[in-house]
Amino acid sequence: MKQNTAPDSGNSLADLLPEAWNFSLVLGGPLYQLFRKAHLDDDVTSHLRQRLFVICGILWLPLAVLCAIHGTLAAGNGVSFLHDIETHVRFLVAVPLMILAELIVHQRMRDIVIQFLEHKLVPEGSLERFRKAILFALAWRNSIPAELAIIAIVFPLGYYMRTRVFALDASTWYATVGNDGVSLTVPGIWFSWVSNPILQFLLLRWVYRLVIWARFLWQVSRIKLDLIPTHPDRNGGLGFLAGSAHAYSPLLASFSAMVAGLVASRIFFQGASLADFKLEIISLVAFGMVLVIGPLTVFAPQILAAKRQGKREYGALAATYTREFDRRWIRRVNHEGESLLGTSDIQSLADLDNSYSIIHEMKAVPFSRDLLLQLAWATLAPFAPLVLTIIPLEELLDRIFKTVF
Repeated sequence: MKQNTAPDSGNSLADLLPEAWNFSLVLGGPLYQLFRKAHLDDDVTSHLRQRLFVICGILWLPLAVLCAIHGTLAAGNGVSFLHDIETHVRFLVAVPLMILAELIVHQRMRDIVIQFLEHKLVPEGSLERFRKAILFALAWRNSIPAELAIIAIVFPLGYYMRTRVFALDASTWYATVGNDGVSLTVPGIWFSWVSNPILQFLLLRWVYRLVIWARFLWQVSRIKLDLIPTHPDRNGGLGFLAGSAHAYSPLLASFSAMVAGLVASRIFFQGASLADFKLEIISLVAFGMVLVIGPLTVFAPQILAAKRQGKREYGALAATYTREFDRRWIRRVNHEGESLLGTSDIQSLADLDNSYSIIHEMKAVPFSRDLLLQLAWATLAPFAPLVLTIIPLEELLDRIFKTVF
């Protein structure tokens, strides 16, 4: 992935804090360096398709070939490879969404960090603290021990979860179930020791990145920001932070796709119903909200403090102005015979009312109900095809037609 550089347009902040213009949650770590050497990550955008084919090929294609050789591609005892919906969803849907999320998050997060400076929210005396927060996040992102720890987790834990907790009761293409327990097939060995660990590594690395972002926002929230109570975003100027949650929509869809694949396997091979998993689906939506929206709530104390201060200061200004307006135009004191028609006093009174209304409407958190709905739909989207397992397509289309028309 190609590093971004600060602009050369004489921007003093770019010269003072070049780290902000090079900020990324994606560009770093041992795996990133490996991809660069393999020419898969010199640029986030141009190599996206190549990375999708290479990574998904490593995860999925060898499984198909090995199953074809061992006769479990479309037949065999238990669930064949081609009928294993969960595996296809995990490696051909969830993984591409994770990779797509890297592109979006890389672009959005850098812009968000820069906006703290462009909007002059960080006072000059606190720029060094802001810089340290950026460097701290980049150091965590580049941590070799962190990625090694993730690798150490995914192999033993991933194997146990797949073969003991989430495994089907019947034999499958990757494992056979007998009196002696579960035995891996040859494709199952690749699945358990290559494909599945890589997917789980990508998953846990994303969780780690979310922790880095949350930590960065928490450190920035400890800085006394120069918020503007009358900013039209009703968040004191921090409304742009909602863009970080928007960026994570593909990631939430990826997490949800893996769960949807698991649910699909239970429905088609164990006779379960989608309704049996409603608690899990609701919990998944709630967890996704907490994961991407939760870190934004750390700014609530500063926003509420700015709101209280703004109401006090603009309240005093409004009291002074309206008193003078009343004396001049209602009580006819000091209006010097001027006609009310055409005067700017009425417009100024309206502008003052608008400013005070903005302060009164300030929200404690920099996100809206529409954002929550978007994240919820992104999380629920992978479950949409499973609705057909409880409602026939014709009936579903009929209900949609009646609702719309």
